[in-house]
Amino acid sequence: MNLAPRASARGSSRLAAILASLSLAAGLQLGLADDASAAVTAGPVFNNPTGTVAEQRAIRTRLLDYIGQSESGSSIKASVYHLWDEGLAQALADARGRGVDVQVMLDESSVSDNDDDPSYPVLSSALGTDLTQDSFVGLCPVNKSCLGQPAQGASINHNKFWLFSQLDGASNVVVQSSANMSPSSYSRFWNDAYVLPNNTAIYTAYSNYFTKLAAKDWANWQYSSTTSSPYKAYFFPRPADDPSPGDTITAVLDNVTCTYAESGTTKHTTVRVGMFKLTRLAVAQKLVALQKAGCAVDIVYSETDSGSSSGTWETLHASGGPALRCYNWDDDGNANTAARIIHSKYLLIEGKYDGTASQKVLWTGSHNYSGPALTKNDEALLKVDSNTDHDAYVTAFNAAKAAAVPGTADNTNACKGVTTTPET
Repeated sequence: MNLAPRASARGSSRLAAILASLSLAAGLQLGLADDASAAVTAGPVFNNPTGTVAEQRAIRTRLLDYIGQSESGSSIKASVYHLWDEGLAQALADARGRGVDVQVMLDESSVSDNDDDPSYPVLSSALGTDLTQDSFVGLCPVNKSCLGQPAQGASINHNKFWLFSQLDGASNVVVQSSANMSPSSYSRFWNDAYVLPNNTAIYTAYSNYFTKLAAKDWANWQYSSTTSSPYKAYFFPRPADDPSPGDTITAVLDNVTCTYAESGTTKHTTVRVGMFKLTRLAVAQKLVALQKAGCAVDIVYSETDSGSSSGTWETLHASGGPALRCYNWDDDGNANTAARIIHSKYLLIEGKYDGTASQKVLWTGSHNYSGPALTKNDEALLKVDSNTDHDAYVTAFNAAKAAAVPGTADNTNACKGVTTTPET
């Protein structure tokens, strides 16, 4: 049970009004269940777990649309941590039935953590489990990611990406998401997805990564990245003994200039983070350093790692640190239901980045700012250099920030990681 305080009915009404106005003003891409097939264009999709059923299921609806658009001779590839959605599983089975090659890789816990869920039986019956065939559903090893080194201990396939070779009017489509396919992911968790069509280089990089996941060839795995401007994809794990060791996120933050002059005016870079787990000390320290260097650092998070000793919670709350709001709310008092959290994993930079002023850049994907996400887990991260997309994410960030409970009153067991949440 999470220990965050409840919001009053009056506070909930005020929050609903804020969220409604944010959604209307920004025109967020909230998929509607009764829409015709969505045009496949580059850009984000956000769910709203406090909204209508259609708004809650926006990402799911978009994926169902793309699955339905896939025609005979095309392919669908998906790597997902947990897939607990019988309807979506059946849509994949139906795609296979009309001649689409469907390949799915799941974390083993997608089966063992919820063995009553019918999704895996639907997939295994329709696709088979032989990873040498054109269609299959496969599992990573028990308590291990497909590409993590066994000597480093437990790990997971934490990916959440989908690849569609051919859709209506688009090809080589990548959907990189923060969302698992489960009821809580729709109605309890704030998530995002980024749709990238018609980019052969990024699509091929993801497809090659998927092939390596399915091969489970951890012994020959190396962290990699692929650039196709204005996009860059990063593929994990990045173990300590990798030929290119390091922390991808701190390296990104090292490129931020906090205070700079432009057109005779002194300006300050804004750094926004929407993050489920922020437990990597080096990242927390760097965010504090940026705030002290003149950046405006604003963070909405769900969990830090100060459960048994001082950690990222204390680091982030040091004098002169960033603006913080925790979103980890047990709104119904039921230990058997998931808390309301921000489940996204995005970084937004607005200002001077990599030596260039007036930049708007974002990173999103499955990668929490945790130790396992860097060195052990199968993860993917996508960089997008786009003013329009960045601003859409800022609107989503502000909506989650407005909804966050306990918010700034975050000295709670849930926010500090005393009561931990699995890496979802």
